[in-house]
Amino acid sequence: MSEQRIALVTGANKGIGYEIAAGLGALGWTVGVGARAQEPREAAVEKLRAEGVDAFGVPLDVTDDASVAAAAELVGERAHRLDVLVNNAGVTGGLPQEPTTVDPAVVRVAVETNVIGVIRVTNAMLPLLRRSASPRIVNMSSTVGSLTRQTASGGELTSGPLSVAYSPSKTFLNAVTVQYARELRDTNILINAGCPGYCATDLNGFRGVRTPEQGAAIAIRLATLPDDGPTGGFFEDAGPVPW
Repeated sequence: MSEQRIALVTGANKGIGYEIAAGLGALGWTVGVGARAQEPREAAVEKLRAEGVDAFGVPLDVTDDASVAAAAELVGERAHRLDVLVNNAGVTGGLPQEPTTVDPAVVRVAVETNVIGVIRVTNAMLPLLRRSASPRIVNMSSTVGSLTRQTASGGELTSGPLSVAYSPSKTFLNAVTVQYARELRDTNILINAGCPGYCATDLNGFRGVRTPEQGAAIAIRLATLPDDGPTGGFFEDAGPVPW
């Protein structure tokens, strides 16, 4: 019998994060539901368990060193290792985000969660990931993080509105993903960025055209890559996303 696999998904109490947790749970994985707020986190765990998922709650604020350290300790006590980390938690930073008028604090909030938070959580979980036979890290990015799509002719139609905080934070995240892949290339850890597409979530006022379940598919695929799978890439359902 194969050993039970363990995943941690940040921002998993709702939206795409919840569907990633549900999808991995449906594969028979044990899933840690990382989220800041207690009531939504516990409600998500209860719902997942009702669906037959072996889920447990992980209090986790990705912007707080102590919270992340405690989360790593909790996962370690529960499972002694981690097979997959999905860095899904993210924020827009707030509005407006026109470059000429933006409050720098808006940019700071987006980068703190979407980039520094990913680094903070990843580094805290690496000791547990190194204990896995096939560790995977998935960083949830966005099509708006693609500089190619942002600057292509007609890009306004495919890469969203002006956004000097959120969009560049995802570009930054993509670059960070590449740097991790470079450092970890001689290990068995595969790390990639995933683009869920424009999903209807509270992040965009539910204006997206894809469901959170559809958006979760790329994360589940990257979380379950074979040992000879890619690392340091940026992918969506159709394949690689141009940088």
